[in-house]
Parts: sequence; structure tokens; C-alpha cells
Amino acid sequence: MNLNQVTLTVKNMEESVKFYKTLGFTQIVAEDHYSRFACTEGNSTFSLYLGDPDSQSNSVIYFEHEQLDSLVDDLKQKGIEFDQEPTDKPYLWREAMLTDPSGNEIKLYWAGENRHNPPWRVGNNPN
Repeated sequence: MNLNQVTLTVKNMEESVKFYKTLGFTQIVAEDHYSRFACTEGNSTFSLYLGDPDSQSNSVIYFEHEQLDSLVDDLKQKGIEFDQEPTDKPYLWREAMLTDPSGNEIKLYWAGENRHNPPWRVGNNPN
């Protein structure tokens, strides 16, 4: 598996986007509720999600695997329980979700080219 990204829950998207741009990260997705950035080195990304301000959960870790469904089947045979089976998402990723013993959210997914170059990538819109 390859560590792709961590998603941080934020309380103010505009303020948070400005902060991470100031740190030098390149924004590759810009939505009201979600933003994704490419790291300045390597192939990793991270994202911001506008969440419930009262939420105690502040991060989600993503692990990328091209053979997602097979991986999930293998892990289930080892006794791992999933909160969500592999599902095609509207943002063009296929994801499965589970939680670790401490309640941290983990997503196993495959996005292929859509991870770095979704159709709505900033700068791809000819308008």
C-alpha cells in the first residue's frame, strides 16, 4: 500500500486554504466543502474537509491500493471489519472505510489518474 494523503477537518475553509497556500502547497481541487493540495516534494497529497465544528474526529488517513477489492477481501478473511465496503464515489475514487482500535478513520481506495488530475482540477477548466 502507498500512503496517499491525510484529510484534515477544518472549521473555516477559506482561512485554511489561504494558510496552506501560504506554506507553499499547490491547490489542485477547490470546493466549498473540500480542498486538495499537492505536496511540494514527492507524489503525496493532503486535503481539507469542512466538517462539523463540534466534531472530535479531525483526520482521516488514506492508503492507496490498485487492487482495492481484492485487498478488502483479504483483510476481511483476516478478521478486519469494514464500516463501508468498496464503493464508487462521485469524486471518481473507489473507497472502503474502516476504523482502527482507537476510532481513527482509515480509507482504503483506488483513484488512478483522478487522484492528481480530476476533471475539476484547478486550471483544467477552459472557462
